[in-house]
This record gives sequence, structure tokens and C-alpha cells, in this order.
Amino acid sequence: MPLRDDQLAHYREHGWVAPIDVMSVEEATELRRTLEAAEAAYPEHLHAENRNNAHHTFPFLAELALDERIVDIAEAIVGPNIALWSTVVFAKAPRSGSFVSWHQDARYMGVTGENHVTAWLALTPSTLENGCVSVLPETHRNGAVEHEDTYGQDNILTRGQRVVGFDDVEPVHLELQAGQLSLHHPWLVHGSQPNRSNDRRIGVALQTYMGNGLTLERGAHHVTHIRGGAVHDEFVDVPVPTAPCTKSGLAHREAANQAFRDILYDGAEVRRNL
Repeated sequence: MPLRDDQLAHYREHGWVAPIDVMSVEEATELRRTLEAAEAAYPEHLHAENRNNAHHTFPFLAELALDERIVDIAEAIVGPNIALWSTVVFAKAPRSGSFVSWHQDARYMGVTGENHVTAWLALTPSTLENGCVSVLPETHRNGAVEHEDTYGQDNILTRGQRVVGFDDVEPVHLELQAGQLSLHHPWLVHGSQPNRSNDRRIGVALQTYMGNGLTLERGAHHVTHIRGGAVHDEFVDVPVPTAPCTKSGLAHREAANQAFRDILYDGAEVRRNL
């Protein structure tokens, strides 16, 4: 179902809204089983250094991106014409040091405009103990802020990029049950801490659902058309896969990831694997 008026108002004022009920715990748990079966069956194509844009090669992740319950929610923010820019499977191992530093999604995406939104779906409980997404409310009102590249070993982000100067903003921790969703604005400063629990913390970032009105700054953008008409004439539309890891699906994913690298690492001193 679409966002309620109060949820949409909260998103616009604070830059985030959560939790949003999307599916049952049982359905989310079954998605986790499917993901872990795919990790076991295709370890070369789904592992800790290869979790970006897996929806181009695994139909169950493409189906998740196209799920009308999620797309209806995104439409309330970006409008009826929708494309998905990328996905990231975030799977933090138990008792690990992996974290995500404070950052903005839109800072390195190579587009200008705010008409896009990141949806984050929990496939396991996402808690403060296991490193849920945390946000700095209302920081989306600042627009783009400067980041510094750290390339930290345990930092999940491509460049280990982080923002500084928001120590006076109290974070909000977006704790979710499996099957619940959070939304955050492209300019909202957010991050997450390490997983201190005894189980994996797994979520899928649908990053981002884009609507019309965006201007391309640089690079090629390989997207999945979701709903309505074209979002941008220069976007490269990637077809939805029909089977896991087909030759064409792998080629589409590699092309998308190469474009992803070129955009995200523009001007960077170091490139890491995606």
C-alpha cells in the first residue's frame, strides 16, 4: 500500500521514515533462505566483494525490486515514472567489524536533483546490536556536504567516504523487523555500526528509485525500468533476468558495475572491488 500522509510528511520533514510494513516475517525469512542458497550455488557471483547490482543476474532480487508493495511506496515520493539505479545486498557477518561511515548516497551518484529515494528492506531483524541503519535527522536540508575518503579496511563503502561536522546531531537508529522497510532521502547523512550479534544482519538496499527531473553530471547510468514512462532519455535500460547467472545477465551486470565504478570512483586515488 502507498505511504500514509503522515509517513510522507515525516519523510519530507526529517529525511527518513521507518518502519514501514511491507511483508511478513515469514516471507522475508524465505527471501533470506533464497539469498543464502544463491550464495552457496553461485559463490563467484554473490560474495562479500560482489554484492552490487545482483538483481541483474538473480531473478528473485529483480522481483523484489519490482514488488508492487515497495514500488507503490516509492511512487508516493518520486512520481509515476520510476527506474531503479542499483541494488546492494548488505550482509554483515556476526561478530564482525564491518561498518558504514556517515555519508550521503547522492554525493557520488553522478546526478543532480533530489527526485529519488533509497528503500532498505530487512531480511533479518535489524537492530542497534547488529548494526542497523542510523540516520542524522534533517541533514537532507543541507544539500551536498564534503566527504573525505578513508579507504578503511572494515568500511563497506566504496571509498570509505565519510562526512564530518555533525557531532551535534543526535542519531536515530532505524530498527526493523524482518519484512519491514525504511526510506531515506538522497542527501540524508546516514551510516551503520558493526554487527555485535551472533547472527548475520541482512538487508537489501534498493538504491535508488528515481523519478523524472534528474540531470546527469557524468557517466553512463544502467537502470531497470520499473513503472510508467522513461525517467531520462540517456539512461541505459537493463532487462530483467529470466534465470540465475545467464551469460546475458552476467554481461549486463558487469556493464552496470563498470559504469557504477566509473561514477563512484570519479576523481578517487584508489579503486576497490565492487
